[in-house]
Formats: sequence, structure tokens, C-alpha cells
Amino acid sequence: MSKFLELRKLNVNEHTEKKGRFTYLSWAWAVDQLLQNDPSATWEYSKPEVFSDGTMMVFCSVTAFGKTMTSMLPVINNMNKPIPNPNAMDVNTGMQRCLVKAIALHGIGLYIYAGEDLPQINPDELIDRIKASKSIDELQANFKEVFAEIKSDPALTKLVVAEKDKMKTLLTG
Repeated sequence: MSKFLELRKLNVNEHTEKKGRFTYLSWAWAVDQLLQNDPSATWEYSKPEVFSDGTMMVFCSVTAFGKTMTSMLPVINNMNKPIPNPNAMDVNTGMQRCLVKAIALHGIGLYIYAGEDLPQINPDELIDRIKASKSIDELQANFKEVFAEIKSDPALTKLVVAEKDKMKTLLTG
């Protein structure tokens, strides 16, 4: 059996952490597992790419079991949204997440990424969450939650704000 097939069967769930709706594998645990399985494994970060909007993409190559696998990852927040003009800690976090992702290409924790490409946010679902409000307090709480998910999308924000305003008028009579 190849090392990839062996490592992809590892249950990593006890070494993950939930942040919002996303699951992250501990970089320290992933590195430990990689080095236990291939003590000569190495990794290297390439120079980050900075885009015109100030967001950044980081790159990490992991060489293990005689094969180099490269991963890329935008510097993102815990909502999986790119961070414009990230600070040093944001970049460091992005690099460590990218390292884990590159390690996953060798099998360790790969299944975590099966749901990585999430479907686009459904505007109807957002509107339904606003419309479900039964009081002004509930409307404020629902709006705050929805807004946190979409604030980087101006079109969705406009749509949700308009629906919030309609619900506010309905609830206050």
C-alpha cells in the first residue's frame, strides 16, 4: 500500500478545531505526523502574491515520500473571506494553513478539504433568515449574523439591508 493510501485513512478529527463553520487541522500535529512517517520531509514557502485589492495568496511546497506537492491559499479570515492588507499575524496564519493543506496533499487530513469548495451563498436563504424575525431584537440579531457572512459582497449587502428595512417597518407597525 502506498504511503498516500495509508495516510489518507488516518482519522484526524481529534486534532481539529472548529472556527465558525470551518474545521482546521492543527499544523503542529500535521507536521508531527508527516515527520513520523517521513523524517526527511521538508517544506518551503514561496514569495506571497499580492493582488491589486490588497489581498494576498501564499504558497507552500511539501516534499515527502520522494514527491513535492504545492498548495496555495488566500490569506483569509475565519469566514473564508480574503483579508485586504493582511498584517503579519494574518499572513503567518495563512502560511500555516497552507502548510497543512500541502501536507494534506500527501494524505494526512485530506478528507477535511472535501467540502472546501462551498456553494455560493443563497440570497433566498439570507432573506428567509431575516423574514423569520418575530421581534425587533430578533431582527437585529438575525441581521447581525447574516451581515457578518456577506459584508464583503456589496450586492448581497444591499439586498439584505433592504429586506431588514422592510421587516423593521412590519414589526414596528
